[in-house]
Amino acid sequence: MKNGTLILLIILSTFLSQAQQEEERYIPETDSLVIQKLTAWQGLKFGLLMHWGPYSQWGIVESWSICPEDYGWCERKKGTHFDHYYSYVKSYENLLTTFNPKEFDPERWAGAAQKAGMKYVIFTTKHHDGFCMFDTKYTDYKITGSECPFSANPRANVTREIFTAFREKGLWTGAYFSKPDWHHPAYWWPYFPPFDRNVNYDPALYPEKWEEFVQFTHNQIMELMTGYGKIDILWLDGGWVAPQPQEEIDKKYNALQKETPTGFIKKRVVSQDIRMDELVSKARKKQPGLLVVDRAVYGKNQNYLTPENRVPETTLPYPWESCIIAGGGWSYAFNAAYMTSREVIHLLIAIVAKGGNLLLNIAPSPAGTWDEEAYKMLEGVGEWMQVNNQCVYNTFPLEPFKEKNICLTQNKDNVFLICLLQEGESLPGELNLSAFLPAQEAKISMPGFDTRIQWKIKEKKLHIYIPEGIQKISRNQPAMVFQITKLRP
Repeated sequence: MKNGTLILLIILSTFLSQAQQEEERYIPETDSLVIQKLTAWQGLKFGLLMHWGPYSQWGIVESWSICPEDYGWCERKKGTHFDHYYSYVKSYENLLTTFNPKEFDPERWAGAAQKAGMKYVIFTTKHHDGFCMFDTKYTDYKITGSECPFSANPRANVTREIFTAFREKGLWTGAYFSKPDWHHPAYWWPYFPPFDRNVNYDPALYPEKWEEFVQFTHNQIMELMTGYGKIDILWLDGGWVAPQPQEEIDKKYNALQKETPTGFIKKRVVSQDIRMDELVSKARKKQPGLLVVDRAVYGKNQNYLTPENRVPETTLPYPWESCIIAGGGWSYAFNAAYMTSREVIHLLIAIVAKGGNLLLNIAPSPAGTWDEEAYKMLEGVGEWMQVNNQCVYNTFPLEPFKEKNICLTQNKDNVFLICLLQEGESLPGELNLSAFLPAQEAKISMPGFDTRIQWKIKEKKLHIYIPEGIQKISRNQPAMVFQITKLRP
């Protein structure tokens, strides 16, 4: 499958659920420490997401190929056995015996992220397949387990190493953690076959089995909250693991049947209560002010929402973050094509102008490295951010957000006009727009230039006159920023 096709399939598969998510109501936080931290997080604007695990050796979509759902993007195309589902799962889980990322270098990742202007990192401590990238005592299916050759490496607890390296560069740290665990026998109980992504039994009929899983989940998360230094964000995936009222189950079940007239249902609706309120309370006792992202689950434990692989058309009435693939897929893809620096900068500006954050995903390789193209991409972003970051950090939207190729952001003292330029394009001699008209005493400058920018308002439009020297320089730039100051007497 080509990388572009993979990205398209992921976008199509998530479009409907994400569109629905963006219409959900939002329950504001009441904890003062969390409110303070959430406000600070909204000012960070730019973060890094990393999906990494033994699956990187096959270059496949993380976890999903062991899920018995019939979607093209999670087909079982790798491994040594194709004739039987359970043989495939065995081959997949056997990847831990060859996972040995000897070139693991989190300091280089952290340095590149910092120079690019990223302010926080979210790392996959455990994805849906249940493989733990941290030293948990509650399962042997982990990178520090004796069957994994990397367990002998002094840096085998990669989660701790990553969090330490990024903290030392001043970035916030966040733990991605999958609520479902397809390896744990109390989630996919061997007594029954797995049917889909959900628990494969009814928790109401087997409460002791379900309680075993709830305790396992709480215990693992509390390990992360107590043994890995300061954690700023708990980023929970697997929104189907949530309590569901019976009427909602019936409603969604009937809808699914209508969509699949042959009778095959790709995803059931099962009530799965892991007691989030209790879990979050315990976690915040260890990590005061902890931000919690219970993705796609309506309730007070979703401090911000996470549109996936898409940018909302306008602002959203709550804190949000678009998580976007930088190249290949969420997990490592061989010969991945990465965004250009220009594309990342344009994406970041488009999101920030609407009040969101960008969480950019870069997936490490089986060897524990990033592709050099990823470093090159971030290097270009960093060069631009070093000069122009004031139009990004700690800003908020200014309607109408964009006019032609000019995006708008603002802080308490300034308005920023960000002119997006395509490859080979340069600024014209004059820009004009009606989206924002400065006060008469305002001054316009450009970050990185000492030149005073002349402007005037004519026929209800702002006219900005660009010196010829700046026009020439702009030809090599992804965007040029105009800073409007002294808006008030």
